[in-house]
Amino acid sequence: MIKIAAAISALLIVQTVLTYSSIRSEVVPTTAPLSFFPTTIGTWSMASEGVVDAETQAVLQADDTLTRGYASPAGNAFLFIAAFRSQRNGKAPHSPKNCLPGSGWVPSIQDEIPVTLTDHEPIVVNRYIVARGDAKSLVLYWYQSRDRSIASEYAAKFYVIADAIKFNRTDTALVRVIVPLGKDADGTAATKTATDFVRAIYPSIRLALPS
Repeated sequence: MIKIAAAISALLIVQTVLTYSSIRSEVVPTTAPLSFFPTTIGTWSMASEGVVDAETQAVLQADDTLTRGYASPAGNAFLFIAAFRSQRNGKAPHSPKNCLPGSGWVPSIQDEIPVTLTDHEPIVVNRYIVARGDAKSLVLYWYQSRDRSIASEYAAKFYVIADAIKFNRTDTALVRVIVPLGKDADGTAATKTATDFVRAIYPSIRLALPS
């Protein structure tokens, strides 16, 4: 009940602040399309590129998206980014915590892990190991706002308030990385592959998203 009350309070505060700040003309950053995201980063090269279908986009309501598969000698990883230039109009990232079970993926591990980075302080990301039938995957995701990386959905909401008040901005992005697992894998190798991939792409993510 405490968590539910905290979540409701956070949403009410966000709505109040966004309504109040709508009196001012919002600062909406201009950035290059996510399609410009590098296709080769270190040892990782683009292996496939997908599209978000119209039905999914109607639910997602992101201003820009990227969905790609990358490959390297270390393995394969799938990158998804949903960028939102403004959240004043009610659009906001959809948490994988809700979307994955809704798509039939059952989580077996849910936690947060640190990812050490080159030339940047470590970040904390959400880690899920999910299964649907015989298919298993490891999922890492976080919210990227300005120069800030956030794992917690609640913290992300409160930072929307802070940025709306201080900078008159509400832009953010959801970044998700998926690495497939073998049937009997415990996730150790996949976690290493996923964190290596995040370490490689993080500088490009900071350049691609507004700072």
